[in-house]
Amino acid sequence: MNYQDTLQYLYDSTPMFQQVGGTAYKEGLHNTLALDEHLGHPHHTFRTIHVAGTNGKGSCSHTLAAILQTAGYRAGLYTSPHLMDFRERIRINGQPIPEEYVIQFVEKERTFFEPLHPSFFELTTAMAFRYFADERVDVAIVEVGLGGRLDCTNIIRPDLCIITNISLDHTQFLGHTLEQIAAEKAGIIKPGIPVVIGETTAETRPVFERKACEAGAPIYFAEENGREDYPGLECELKGIYQQKNTRTLLTALPLLKEAGYRIDEPCVRHGFAHVVELTGLMGRWQKLQNSPTLVCDTGHNVGGMAYIAEQLRQQDCHALHIVIGMVNDKDIRGVLALLPREANYYFTRASVKRALPAEELARLAAEAGLHGQCYPNVPSAVRAAQEKSLPEDCIFVGGSTFVVADLLTHRDALNLH
Repeated sequence: MNYQDTLQYLYDSTPMFQQVGGTAYKEGLHNTLALDEHLGHPHHTFRTIHVAGTNGKGSCSHTLAAILQTAGYRAGLYTSPHLMDFRERIRINGQPIPEEYVIQFVEKERTFFEPLHPSFFELTTAMAFRYFADERVDVAIVEVGLGGRLDCTNIIRPDLCIITNISLDHTQFLGHTLEQIAAEKAGIIKPGIPVVIGETTAETRPVFERKACEAGAPIYFAEENGREDYPGLECELKGIYQQKNTRTLLTALPLLKEAGYRIDEPCVRHGFAHVVELTGLMGRWQKLQNSPTLVCDTGHNVGGMAYIAEQLRQQDCHALHIVIGMVNDKDIRGVLALLPREANYYFTRASVKRALPAEELARLAAEAGLHGQCYPNVPSAVRAAQEKSLPEDCIFVGGSTFVVADLLTHRDALNLH
């Protein structure tokens, strides 16, 4: 099989949450432990940092990787989902896993994993850990896929755990209250291993404190970190929500130093200032065009969209155009209630099965006082927004990771550079 054949085989033979949603979710660690034993427990050969949370875990993971590779570490980075290419999920020092490795891993291991019927994420995690071991990384930053307690990344024993924040998302698996979701994400807290909590609420803080106490894990709350360790720190990621991610990371860095990591101030500043270049991160308040300004962001739930909506209101532009699509398992009404009514809307549908039809999204939006036109796909919606915008206008594209993925996939055709 070539690379595309291999990917199609993976998509067809292992359930992929990115495409089909809840039917891909497999609770429990049975398959993960079986794969790990078969592959020789590869995660035992490198250090790890574990990052969970509803929003912000991708940005925090990438920024940590940027800092560590600047400091001279061979840094693995495992994140999800991908936007344009599967290989974005598994990187070393910013470079995606080679196509040939993906092909060879599947060909070599399929006789073992096919009878297990693992999920796409279970198999991908096993591949990532084996690749990091084969390539002798010093440390891997491992982003939780879903939740924490039963996530298949939760077999590692990290040097540090980070939980960025909690809001209502994936409630069908994690629970319908902030306390329930926090309890699932707190499942990554390990005995004796320090944990940084980026943001809390009255409902979530006691959950984290109780779990940390039970585990004998030192707990640190970034909200209490009033220090300014790096005055004038320049951050390449410009979304206003990144301010809290930055505070979370600045709380984590001294703990990594205590764990023996060699991280000096120039490395920290360079990592923050060049995270996109160093890691390949995309879709975080990413500007793709000037005149009119066009920005995209992968924020897709109420917690993430609250910050985006505020940033949209702060835009200094003549008129605001919003290209939006969502998937059917989100709090769609909750997101729409946050968005500015005075914007021009372009309702669309991403190219995944979970995507909500544009007409259904437009109907729900009208209930929230938002009005616009429907378009069959993301490129046609963006093209319409470009045609209707003046140079001094602003276009925002988002509502779903998959809308941003479609945008970036067609950026050349849309003359976005």
